Amino acid sequence: MLPPVSVLLAVSGALPAIFMMWLVGRFDAKRPEPQWQLRKAAILGGLSTLPVIVVQLQLEKLNPGGVAGALYTSYGVAGFTEELAKAVALYLAVWRHPSFDERLDGIVYGTRAGLGFALVENIGYLAGAESMSGFVGIFVLRAVLAVPGHAIYAGFMGYWAARKKFDDKGPGLWGGLLIAIVLHGSYDAALFLCGVFGQRGGAQALLIFPLLLVPFLVVGLGYRRLKRHAVEALYLDDLAHAEARPRPRLPLGMGFVLR
Repeated sequence: MLPPVSVLLAVSGALPAIFMMWLVGRFDAKRPEPQWQLRKAAILGGLSTLPVIVVQLQLEKLNPGGVAGALYTSYGVAGFTEELAKAVALYLAVWRHPSFDERLDGIVYGTRAGLGFALVENIGYLAGAESMSGFVGIFVLRAVLAVPGHAIYAGFMGYWAARKKFDDKGPGLWGGLLIAIVLHGSYDAALFLCGVFGQRGGAQALLIFPLLLVPFLVVGLGYRRLKRHAVEALYLDDLAHAEARPRPRLPLGMGFVLR
């Protein structure tokens, strides 16, 4: 554990999540969401870490160890419990609220719930650092990979939830949850398998380590595509509403002049 004076350093682990909340908020700058609803999604996402910790401790007792244990932890203990917690936070925060009224909102609120979770989790990891060098390593790796990962997985889930709600297409919230679990678990699997093979002194760890970036890059590119699709759909909706809006009647002769 870090000395008590370094608790403030651990709290600095909130900064990457706060920065990403601001960044994602810029995506929706033209139609910003109510601040309280955004905070509610983040708060519920953060609070959801508490039951997740309890459940994960119990599930880890069933860990068979080895490669099977690494996969079990990746997909079952981490992926399933953490993404389910974000899905519940998203549902409770905004699913029935009037502010959840367009496709892009699924990404905005989903990432906010994911970043609320990541904020609390990050502080917890940093508080457990045993040295300053360990603290710096954890801070950098989680700021670059884990925190954005939490946002992206939940963003996928929120996008598909919104598509089902507004277009009646796609797998919806629970199908999006499954996708998030697979994406999250695949990233963690690469990480945990590195640890397993590294302990055995095998060269497999050197081969698996680059795979840490593969699911992250695939998810990142896919997330950008989903965000672009949501923005385009929003533009088309606005265009359709503008065309359907009744035009003001012009005085006799003005229509000819303005043509």
